[in-house]
Amino acid sequence: MTLQSHGLRQPAGDPIARTINRLAPWFHNLHLPSGHQTAADHPLGDFPRVKWRELSAVLPDDLTGWRALDVGCNAGFYSFALARRGADVLAIDTDEHYLRQTRWAAKLFELTDRVHIERLQVYDIARRAEQFDLVLFLGVLYHLRHPLLALDLLAEKAERLLILQTLTMPGEEELQAPRNLPLAARGALLDPGWPKMAFLEHRVADDPTNWWAPSDACVEAMLRSSGLDVVQRPGYQLWVCRPRRLPTHVRHELDAATGREGR
Repeated sequence: MTLQSHGLRQPAGDPIARTINRLAPWFHNLHLPSGHQTAADHPLGDFPRVKWRELSAVLPDDLTGWRALDVGCNAGFYSFALARRGADVLAIDTDEHYLRQTRWAAKLFELTDRVHIERLQVYDIARRAEQFDLVLFLGVLYHLRHPLLALDLLAEKAERLLILQTLTMPGEEELQAPRNLPLAARGALLDPGWPKMAFLEHRVADDPTNWWAPSDACVEAMLRSSGLDVVQRPGYQLWVCRPRRLPTHVRHELDAATGREGR
C-alpha cells in the first residue's frame, strides 16, 4: 500500500518533532514516550494501533522466553508491542527508510535490548538457522513476487504461531474443493468460492509492488498447503495459525528453491 502520513509538523525548536519530520513519511503512528505521535494524521486513523487491538487479545500477555520474527516491520510498532510483553524480536524490512525509523524509536522506547533490527528480505530467512515461537507476516504477502515460497519458508520457521494479514479480493465465498479435479471438470475453477488469486500486473493504489489479491478461500488453502492450521480469525484479513509439519514434497521443493538442497 502507499497510504502514508508525513506527520503533523510541530514547532521547529522541538528536537523530537524535528526528527519525526526528518524521518517522514511514516506509515506507523507510534505514540512516543514524549507524547509525540509520528503519524497523527494517518488516513487509516490510529494505525496500526487499531489493528493491534484485534491481535493483542489472541496472544499471551506474557511472552517472556518467546522469540518472535516481525517480517516487514516498517517503523516497528508490532515489534515494540511484542517486546513490551517480554519477547525477543527480530525485526526485518528491506526498506532502509523504515529501518531508520525503527532504530530511532527503539532507543526512545528503551527496547534496543529486545528488538534486533536487520535489513533482510523474507527469503533470506531460509538461510538462517533460527526458529521462532511467533512469526508476524502482516501486510507483506501481496507485495511479493513469490508469495507461496515465502509462506512455506515462514511456516517452516514458526514453532507456535504464525499470524498473517494480507490484502484480499472482495467476497467471502468458499467451497470444498475436491481431492482430485478431472480435467473435464475445470469449469469448477470459475465458481466464486474456488480458491483463487488475482494477479495485479500494474499499479494498485499507485503502488507497483502490489502484485496479488487472493480470495479468503485462497488464503486459507495456501495456509493449509504450507502446513498451517487456521485457529482464529480475530479481524478483517487476519489469520492466526498453528504450524504442522511442512509436507515432505513441499520441503524438498523449498530446499531446491532456496539453494539448500543436499545440505
